[in-house]
Amino acid sequence: MGIASKVLNELHENLRYARVFAAEFFFLAFLLVSLSILFVDSFIKLWFVVPSLILILVLAVISIGYKRKAQVRIIQKAIDDMRNNVLNTSEEIDLGTQLPELEADIKALFLKTRSDISNLQKLEQVRTEFLGNVSHELRTPIFAIQGYIETLLNGAIEDPKVNKSFLSKAYHHTNNLNNLLHDLIDISMIESGQMKMSFQYFNMKTYLESIIQDYSLLAEEKNIELSMGDIDSELELYGDKIRLKQVFNNLISNAIKYADEGKVDVLISDEGESARIIVKDTGYGILESDLNRIFERFYRVDKDRSRAVGGTGLGLAIVKHIVEAHNSKIDVISTPGKGSEFSFVLKKRLSE
Repeated sequence: MGIASKVLNELHENLRYARVFAAEFFFLAFLLVSLSILFVDSFIKLWFVVPSLILILVLAVISIGYKRKAQVRIIQKAIDDMRNNVLNTSEEIDLGTQLPELEADIKALFLKTRSDISNLQKLEQVRTEFLGNVSHELRTPIFAIQGYIETLLNGAIEDPKVNKSFLSKAYHHTNNLNNLLHDLIDISMIESGQMKMSFQYFNMKTYLESIIQDYSLLAEEKNIELSMGDIDSELELYGDKIRLKQVFNNLISNAIKYADEGKVDVLISDEGESARIIVKDTGYGILESDLNRIFERFYRVDKDRSRAVGGTGLGLAIVKHIVEAHNSKIDVISTPGKGSEFSFVLKKRLSE
């Protein structure tokens, strides 16, 4: 009984897997029986031929169901192995010689899934690091402000030797906190694609003269010569004036802040259909080991000095995103002790 039951169950399962071909089976059976009736000249022979044909068809269907069941189980195993992270490489997926197209599709799905999982893990790591960095950067000015105010409330506010100094330092840290919040909003909008850009051609000489004027006093206070090279008065470049001002503000202010004296030059060189904008300084310079990381969020070459001058650690990350939004790339050349040169290219209006 046990063997018979097992055989019947196996036959039933094979027929179940062959159900997908039921319509074709019945059509073929009808066709063969009809042909038999037409061409068999004896009624007795017909009684023998028709059941024989039907039996052959049933056996064929069972065989087809068996093969299909085997293929389905191979496919199910491959999918289960993918779901349970059993597979290490796509080459471990083998569906046999009869399903090459499906095997290629499942391998492609495996690679895509692996890539998506890897990207999600990287995004989670970036998110965790970002939250940690934000918490740290917010905590620093908040604790400093809290400390100064607490000291003043405990009696130092009556001491003319320190009260103004403490208030001034607290005010300095509120500015740092404000700058950090503005930069966080900017980089969040840029990376989420919510920052709207308004591109147009504009006169570069007039534009840069205004920006240079904004930083002339800061440069003078640090005994730094801030100058603009010779620029064609007719030169017009294509970009978002407001966002590019953020780029220049970051590059020029960094060049001034991270130097004790020397020069900062803003230059433009002609490159045919485009122009290269260069901000060059004679400041501290950047080590080669740091060059590949200076555009990362919250990465600082010199953390103590950066905080002392009010850096948020987001400025160059914002610069990179804005320049890339102009279909360009920010390049940097630097020599420690001699200075740095940041540059990028913008499309220019060609004379007709």
